[in-house]
Amino acid sequence: MAHVIAFDTLACMRELETAGCPTAQAEAQVRVLTTVIQSVEDFRRKELEATQGDVLRLEKEIELVKVELCKDIETAKVETIKWVVATSMATGMILLTGMATINRFFPATVQVYYPSHAQKTGLPIPSVPLPETQQPH
Repeated sequence: MAHVIAFDTLACMRELETAGCPTAQAEAQVRVLTTVIQSVEDFRRKELEATQGDVLRLEKEIELVKVELCKDIETAKVETIKWVVATSMATGMILLTGMATINRFFPATVQVYYPSHAQKTGLPIPSVPLPETQQPH
């Protein structure tokens, strides 16, 4: 795709002739100037053009970065899960230790009450005294 630069060679040549340059010299200067401008534009276009190889290379680099990023995400997930499990276990151990400590220093006095259905089913009634409020009169 050729790029065209807007350069009025006729106006340039007339300007040179008005300044006193002979026609042959003005034409030569316009040709040289046109060649220089075209060379600069071609150089700039070549610098900006991406070749098919450049595109393929960049696509491969992007894929490598994507793979590395996926690996990093998976590693972060595993580390997060490990951290959550370890924290949960530590919290559980602290709670169990606290409960055991409370039970050790403040034992519960539990009074066992067996409902009357135990008598109806013929099950043996344990010989545990009933609380004072529930003893028959």
